[in-house]
Amino acid sequence: MTSPLPGSRTAPRRRFRARTPWPAVMLALSLLAAGCTGGGDGADGGGQGAVPTSDSSGSRDIFVASGRDVTGKGGVRQQLIDDWNAGQRTANGAGAYRAHLVELSGSADQQRSQLLGALQSGSADYDVVNLDVTWVPEFAAAGLVRALSDDLLDDDVIDSVARTARWDGDVYSVPFNSDVGLLYYRPDYLRRADLGYTDLRGKVKTWSDLEGVINDVDRAQMPPEYKAGWTTQLKDYEGRTVNAVEAFASSDDDGATLTDDEGRYTGNKEKLLSGISDLRTRTARALTLTYKADEAGSLADFAAGKTAFLRHWPYAYGALSQTFDEDQLQVVPLPGKAVLGGQNLAVTRDSPHAAAAQDLIRFLTDKNSQCRLLHAGFAATRTSAYKGGLTCPERGQTAASPAGSGESADPMPRDGQGRPAYASGTLLDALRGAALRPRTPYYGAFTQAVRTELAPLFGEGRSKGNEELAEDLDAALRRAMPTAG
Repeated sequence: MTSPLPGSRTAPRRRFRARTPWPAVMLALSLLAAGCTGGGDGADGGGQGAVPTSDSSGSRDIFVASGRDVTGKGGVRQQLIDDWNAGQRTANGAGAYRAHLVELSGSADQQRSQLLGALQSGSADYDVVNLDVTWVPEFAAAGLVRALSDDLLDDDVIDSVARTARWDGDVYSVPFNSDVGLLYYRPDYLRRADLGYTDLRGKVKTWSDLEGVINDVDRAQMPPEYKAGWTTQLKDYEGRTVNAVEAFASSDDDGATLTDDEGRYTGNKEKLLSGISDLRTRTARALTLTYKADEAGSLADFAAGKTAFLRHWPYAYGALSQTFDEDQLQVVPLPGKAVLGGQNLAVTRDSPHAAAAQDLIRFLTDKNSQCRLLHAGFAATRTSAYKGGLTCPERGQTAASPAGSGESADPMPRDGQGRPAYASGTLLDALRGAALRPRTPYYGAFTQAVRTELAPLFGEGRSKGNEELAEDLDAALRRAMPTAG
């Protein structure tokens, strides 16, 4: 099968009904996961579409390049762009700009390559690009995106999220939707273990705490499908790096940084050793279902009842709510530190419509738009979206009730204002306390080194002790990145 062209639109994806039979759930979870912010396994589910190019300086078209929207075809991102277009028509008539959403195919790594190639060569005329937060320093340092107005980052943007928008003192992007690692769990499995409680908030603060709960669950009479305590994303892709950085950050306050303000490597063997020791403990075979899972696989395994715990991103809440009720599914912040993910909007260097593109970004990231993104299942970037008092515009179709599905049921638990029930507590707390991955133009080299050098932890290649792993990773990072001093 040939891959779609860069910039191709994805074909409509099959969706599933709430509480669907298990085979349909397996398929749907895999499709939902393919578009997640944290990466993916490289599966390409896209259809064909035209790469935007312009041969007329008088064009009023604005092209927005983005990964797939996990809320589906005609999802909330497209709805927001449609609303901006409607406002343009009302205000400017025949002189209105029109924005077009172009969804990129493939994994996060493939999307990054597509965007870099398109912007460096000028082969596709994107005006706005939706960048993974780890890409912002690289695109800014390469001069591929423009500095933006400082007032796009006001005090309402969550502090940790706002930090992803800057490089070298300037604002180069605006947070569109955020992301953070969360701990999903099965309260019905905890009841089987007769722990005396099912609410883990405040009880599981460290990975040692979680290991204790897993051991109690393992000793209990579990259903036949149960195989291991927890699952996460340890396959050789960005998910492995995320889990490693969460271990680094949990073991050392500076462990997730490893770079200075110029993106140069500042780590050492001792700093890495602490995180590697933590990572080995939390991914021990006695606790962990598999080392081969990505986002789709880990989500499907948890949904199949194979584990009591799952480390995953916020979009999993909506997907799993279509399978489990509140007696079977709860979510709390990860013990230790969780990694911040998400995407930021930036204006390309060569856009002929930079002022209009910045106006579009302002609209897509304002309070009302962030409220709608939260209602649809994304992690909003503004505190106001999580707090009472803001009346959110009608949220339209959600992942639980996609356009054209003929369904009105929304199984996702919601609060009195229609937000996901866990949002104003668990999700907001997790975002505020999240750790950033290293902010460097050399992030691609960083993640490749981490994934490669930590492979022996997960049964790939010759077995190595923690000291040797730390020494090898330190040497690899020094080869791959400039160092301070």
